[in-house]
Amino acid sequence: MRERTEKCVVTFRTTTGAMAMERACRAAAVPGRLIPVPRAITAGCGMCWAAPPDAREAVEALVIRERLDVGGIYAIIL
Repeated sequence: MRERTEKCVVTFRTTTGAMAMERACRAAAVPGRLIPVPRAITAGCGMCWAAPPDAREAVEALVIRERLDVGGIYAIIL
């Protein structure tokens, strides 16, 4: 079984928002990947971006700079 670690999780209202985040993160070399939304969090599209906790500042800056449509940004153990 995989060890549970803290992650920075970004949720989205739409699948289009999740895909835009993935494109922006890849272009800016921000670490992370799209995963299903954990049961502890709800989101409109069912997908979220999970990144290491030390990437949170980069993720937040990217969301602001690119004006990405996010539902929320959380710190959660996954």
